[in-house]
Amino acid sequence: MRIIDAQQVAGVMAFDGLIGALREAFAGSFGMPQRQLYPLDPQHGHGDAFAVLPAWNEQLVGVKAFTYYPDNPARGLPTLASKILLFKRDSGAPLALVDGTEVTYWRTAAASALAADYLARPDTRRLLLCGTGKLAPYMALAHAQVRGIDEVMIWGRDAEKAKLTLQQIQARRPGLRCRLVEDLPAATAEADIISCATGAAVPLILGDWVQPGCHVDLVGNHAADRRECDSTLVERSRVFVDSRSNVLNEAGELLIPIAEGRFSVAGVAAELAELCAGRRAGRQSDNEITLYKSVGTALADLAAAHWVVRQLAE
Repeated sequence: MRIIDAQQVAGVMAFDGLIGALREAFAGSFGMPQRQLYPLDPQHGHGDAFAVLPAWNEQLVGVKAFTYYPDNPARGLPTLASKILLFKRDSGAPLALVDGTEVTYWRTAAASALAADYLARPDTRRLLLCGTGKLAPYMALAHAQVRGIDEVMIWGRDAEKAKLTLQQIQARRPGLRCRLVEDLPAATAEADIISCATGAAVPLILGDWVQPGCHVDLVGNHAADRRECDSTLVERSRVFVDSRSNVLNEAGELLIPIAEGRFSVAGVAAELAELCAGRRAGRQSDNEITLYKSVGTALADLAAAHWVVRQLAE
């Protein structure tokens, strides 16, 4: 069994190949039970958690396990720690243990870009990136892979982290224009794609700000009582998800408007696999607003880790 660390993952990752690998995986045959998230100290509401995400397809069986410790940064430690274990489907033999933290950054951004390839207008040029955490540069670079993005607007609460995010994007894509923005409503009105990867507890993006034809990508929230957009935006949008079972179990972006009677489960137009397999339609007009909510899937982990293994083998 091969052990693959974060440096090896980063050394071979590329969005063009990874997005293609995810598209193939989501269009094919697979199994993916609902992921399981276990609070480690539920009585005290501390937030520490452990999660298990299983999936399989015709080539592999895999599971990602990760820990989430939100107070770790104050101790100089990462919030997330993750590993992905792959087994051969034909024999059940272990194939590889892959660093899941680095894979998660890449596959999260690649899955959002894959969804945007079905949901964003073909003439999309301007991206608004909300959030300046470790995931943020990946999100911008992935979306630029599937659309002709020529400007990235970066919004964040921490000015220094926003500058660092800008520098990281431009280091990878020197020709991509980036600028920092402070007026979020104005930037929202300018955007063709809005990608949010934040820890916001209350809505950042309001439906009244978003212009017809915009695509909104929400990846930051995994809690039923928090959300990155308001109910008005959900009402105005055609809504898509990475996984119905996971999103409708975890994501306040949909669960809150459902509880308010302003949205219903039937309002989810499709999940990512249905788009990739051609079973459901993506964007249907230049004027509609599309919204993609993701909380992450085990299949994306499986496909991304397998892609890494194949690249290293070559």
